[in-house]
Order: sequence, then structure tokens, then C-alpha cells
Amino acid sequence: MVVKVIELVGTSRHNWTDAVDNAVLEAAKTVDAILGVEVTNFTANVDNGHIAEYKADVKVAFQVQH
Repeated sequence: MVVKVIELVGTSRHNWTDAVDNAVLEAAKTVDAILGVEVTNFTANVDNGHIAEYKADVKVAFQVQH
């Protein structure tokens, strides 16, 4: 088996977990056979002293189809 890894940034207005979920859901629209995800970083945009958008940097691993 050969596995490929792509890096994505997921976003959410609610929390970091949703940001990760959103990245995986978007990847799954065009990528088959996703095997796993590694979260490499969490960041956020702040507006007026409050978190306005959560961001999660993720690496998504999937099996290469022949």
C-alpha cells in the first residue's frame, strides 16, 4: 500500500474540533480512502477581544489508488 499525505487548514466559528472535522469533511469530497488525520497546529483569529474563527492545521493521509 502507498499512502499520500496532504496538508489542509480547517476553520470553524465554534471550536477547534469542528475546524478539524470541517477539514476532513472537505477532503472527503474529493479524496477516497482517507486513513487518518494528524493535527499539527491550532490557531485562531481574534476580533474585539474574542475568538472569531478557530483554525486547525491538519495532515490527512489516504491510500493511493492504482
